[in-house]
Order: sequence, then structure tokens, then C-alpha cells
Amino acid sequence: MAEEIYVPRLAIGLVHHPVRDRQGKTVATNVTNFDIHDIARAAQVYGVERYYIIHPMQDQQMFVERVLDHWRVGQGAKYNPMRRTALGPVFTADSVQKAVEDWNVPEALLIATSARNEGLKKYSFAELRHEMHVEKRPVFMLFGTGNGLTEELLQSCSGVLESIRGAPPQDYRHLSVRSAVSICLDRVMGPW
Repeated sequence: MAEEIYVPRLAIGLVHHPVRDRQGKTVATNVTNFDIHDIARAAQVYGVERYYIIHPMQDQQMFVERVLDHWRVGQGAKYNPMRRTALGPVFTADSVQKAVEDWNVPEALLIATSARNEGLKKYSFAELRHEMHVEKRPVFMLFGTGNGLTEELLQSCSGVLESIRGAPPQDYRHLSVRSAVSICLDRVMGPW
């Protein structure tokens, strides 16, 4: 009899509001087509249950829904069935709170990603992986666009995942959010 494989429960949210601009003001950023597709594909590879694109503006949500419709039921579904599969668990939400409520896993840790140190509990990748794989704690992980999540949103989270560091000696840190998502998913969900 084959051993049952435990798959950690994980949802992710790409936050377009509330995020900071370069001056530290709270703003909303635009959704990009690349982030819809590339993050959905990474989420599918690593067994993410749901990928939420979080934006309060109706026109931005409608843009996402048009893209999803094309690839789920339109010509795109026939052209590339793999893309249809990847976009299956993609949803829109008005806010982080609504995304969390929609996933409906109340025991989940809400984990932010941020390069700033806001005095929150920090999780190393190994610690979060342990929580997910050994302690079997579900996790909802947030990724910010623009210049990152607002301090208020960070303070509402259970903790912050350690930031991705660049190679020495430069420690260059300017990844696209979709690259950062892929690296984080590999470190916490990869089968290694």
C-alpha cells in the first residue's frame, strides 16, 4: 500500500492595495498580465490551493476576469489547455480580508513577505516550512506590489517571511514580484 503524501495547505495573495509607493504613500497599483499568468503557473507547480489577485477597483478586477475567461472558456482554453489548468485556482478579491474569508481556513497563519523589518515575528524559510510540513499549519502568504505592503497590513499578519537575499558582495535586491513568488514557493513547498 502506497504511503499517503501530505501536501501543505497554502493560499497566496498578490496585493495591489494597500501598498506603498516610493515616497511611502499608500497607493493602488495596476494588475499586470504577466503577474496573472506567471504566478498562476508557479502556484500550480507547487500545489497552491488558491491564488488571489487583490484589488479594490472594479475595472482592475474586470481586466483579470476577462483574461481568465479567455483562457478558461474562450479560444485560449482550446489553444493551450495547460494554461487553463494553471488559471483554475485564480480568484479576485476586493481586500485581503475578503480573500482570507473566501479561502475559509480560520486556523491559517497569515504570513507577509517584506524586505523591511517592522518588528514582527520573522519566519525563516526553514521555520515556515516546518510549520507547514511538520506542524501541518495552513498558510496564507501575501506578496506586495509597488514598494511593498503597508505597515498597517504588515502589523495585521501573524509574521513576516525572511526576505530573499542577493549574492554577496552586492546583495542586490530588486526582483519582480513574480520571481519572488516562485523562489518563495520553491523554498516552502518544493519536494526537496
